[in-house]
Amino acid sequence: MKMRFSARGSKLIAHSSYSIAILVIVLAFLYSCETKHATVPIKGTWQLFSATLIENGDTTTTDYTIDKKFIKIINDSHFSFISHDLNKGKDSLATFSAGAGTDKLVDSSYTEHLEFCSAREWENNDFHFTVSIRNDTLIQTGIEKVESAGVNRLNIEKYVRVK
Repeated sequence: MKMRFSARGSKLIAHSSYSIAILVIVLAFLYSCETKHATVPIKGTWQLFSATLIENGDTTTTDYTIDKKFIKIINDSHFSFISHDLNKGKDSLATFSAGAGTDKLVDSSYTEHLEFCSAREWENNDFHFTVSIRNDTLIQTGIEKVESAGVNRLNIEKYVRVK
């Protein structure tokens, strides 16, 4: 360890300890200034309440709080969804759909790879979305393109977190 006297000559300063302390302070400052991207916290169970589809200039909005229910479950590596009518399939509005697969979230970019789906032509497709959360609402926006089904549309889904 190098030792040196201060200009006053009365204080001994441990030069290497002083340098290390300055280095630690500078590194701590630089680390705190590093830009960090927060990943949107989408893990959990969500209930769809509104979906807007825009295709070929036509806009269709579906209210999922009337006559049907749609739930999506998202974890760190997978997602699943299930939807059905609320009339137990006993009228002309009977519907059922389900699907699941792997997912990946980086910042606000969310990708689903649909491995299983009741609409089989949708299987093995990737869907890229941008996600955001406002209070307890998840907004998922992206293009759904499934060539085999003739689908190419913008999909804007709004979910509320299930508590």
